[in-house]
Amino acid sequence: MMKKEFKGSPGYLNYLKGIKKEAWHIHLLQVLFCIGFLILWELLASYGFIDDFFFSKPSAIWNLLIKYIENGEIFRHLGISLYETLVGLIIGTLGGLFIAICLWWSDKLAKVLDPFLVVLNALPKTALAPILIVWVGASVKGIVVIAVITSITVTIMSAYNYFTTVDEEKIRLMKSFGANKWQILTKLVLPANGINMINLLKINIGMTWVGVIVGEFIASRAGIGYLIVYGGQVFKLDIVMMGVFVLAIFTLIMYQGVSMLENYLRKKQSAKK
Repeated sequence: MMKKEFKGSPGYLNYLKGIKKEAWHIHLLQVLFCIGFLILWELLASYGFIDDFFFSKPSAIWNLLIKYIENGEIFRHLGISLYETLVGLIIGTLGGLFIAICLWWSDKLAKVLDPFLVVLNALPKTALAPILIVWVGASVKGIVVIAVITSITVTIMSAYNYFTTVDEEKIRLMKSFGANKWQILTKLVLPANGINMINLLKINIGMTWVGVIVGEFIASRAGIGYLIVYGGQVFKLDIVMMGVFVLAIFTLIMYQGVSMLENYLRKKQSAKK
């Protein structure tokens, strides 16, 4: 006879339904909040309660966005910024993880570099941007370097902290069975921090975008950051707000993509337990 799959008690199923219902309510409230904010903004600007020269309004931003889509300009600027962000995100995250692994591997190296990492983390990265542009050059390469510098220190310090907080009892148990450091890293430390690495990637998305936009503010003739600066220089706040809107949308898309990966990994971990 085939065993029936256990699907849970009625109370547990109702509990799961309650969680899903609550999540949908939160999403609905978030959407309603955004719609309400846009409607209020439009009404205040249309009836003169706020100056649309300084604050613009959603309808004007939308019309300008449609115009930029039709002539293809927005895709050119967005493509450049996305390329710089993705390259900076990959290099910053992987480079930071590699350095964090080196620090975990060598306690002496970690102690030597600790004060320098603390100082580097405390420095405002945007203040270093003009110097980096001079050193590297006012090009895509320079902007990518700024994006990497903005995210890599956070990656190193956070990842190293995750690695050092792995259960010491498990490490000692593996050592008692003759496991070497490489086996401990690949079989215990990295797998135990899978979700933490995803959370770190979420943080790095925002940090990398900040680095790219700052770099484009300083030295670029294209990109979302350039659009925002150009709009401010010619006093066209519609362009500024359109750039901010596009930036917010694509940051959210990247963030949600990583969140989907996180949910998948959580379900996979739960299935193994």
